[in-house]
Amino acid sequence: MLERTTPSSSAPSSAGSRPVISVADLSKTYASGFQALKAVNLDIRDGEIFALLGPNGAGKTTLIGIICGIVTATSGRVTVSGHDIVADYRAARARIGLVPQELHTDSFETVWKTVSFSRGLWGKGADPALIERVLKDLSLWDRKDDRIMTLSGGMKRRVMIAKALAHEPNILFLDEPTAGVDVELRKDMWEVVRALRAAGTTIILTTHYIEEAEEMADRVGVINKGEIILVEDKVELMRKLGKKQLTLQLHEALAAVPEALAAHHLAIAADGCELVYSYDTRRGRTGITDLLDDLRRAGIRFKDLQTTQSSLEDIFVDLVRQDRGAAA
Repeated sequence: MLERTTPSSSAPSSAGSRPVISVADLSKTYASGFQALKAVNLDIRDGEIFALLGPNGAGKTTLIGIICGIVTATSGRVTVSGHDIVADYRAARARIGLVPQELHTDSFETVWKTVSFSRGLWGKGADPALIERVLKDLSLWDRKDDRIMTLSGGMKRRVMIAKALAHEPNILFLDEPTAGVDVELRKDMWEVVRALRAAGTTIILTTHYIEEAEEMADRVGVINKGEIILVEDKVELMRKLGKKQLTLQLHEALAAVPEALAAHHLAIAADGCELVYSYDTRRGRTGITDLLDDLRRAGIRFKDLQTTQSSLEDIFVDLVRQDRGAAA
């Protein structure tokens, strides 16, 4: 089981006190004039899995880069476990492990030496037992003496996580951790993330695979055009913004929705063989009874029906589309 070791000079960051990461009015404008972040405010809770979602170019990687001390902010403030990332850089950064999207490591070194070297970069003394535990937890122990160049893409990704954990951080950033990884290995990676979270590590995850966020996240943040447009508990987000669809399989195909049913805003699917009705789960009345009555009056018969719940991906796409529409 993955274990968490609190840094020796830890600051209080329990769930009931201040956030483990606090971002206040953070902005970033590059020399080209492009404004990547616009007055971002965000708090990350201790011990949670936080999924940061957004389209390409939304500002995800810039935000992570600033928190991790790789990118310099134009304005604003970030604290990690109470430590300012500028005024107290080393104490703040020591609490963070970062797994970047790109695979950066020495191809000619062995797994063991690569991970051990990463620990030494943070001034930590040699700890073979800890390195062994990390490698075993990540299913890398049998490959400890292999050169990085001989590993598969998924194994190299695991090495990146091992490097990030080598100095015993209590916060882990995973920037597209399963990019280029096959479905089976992606599920294995999910198990690794769950084990880290169970051990008390705070996980901040960015991903293009929205099913990862739906599967693992406690909270979801959506960023678009450098602005945080929503932060919500995942379950609450699904409840508030999720919609259900009722699909009716018809006895006879329709070329168009009859005028008598226009008020229900139905969509035709399956070459006219299905009618799809969307309704808001927050409303007291779904309108299904009225729809079925109107179908009967219109002489439209159906042979089967089924309901489906909108996914987090549906919600994400709708939010980004609304945000773009508001900005137009």
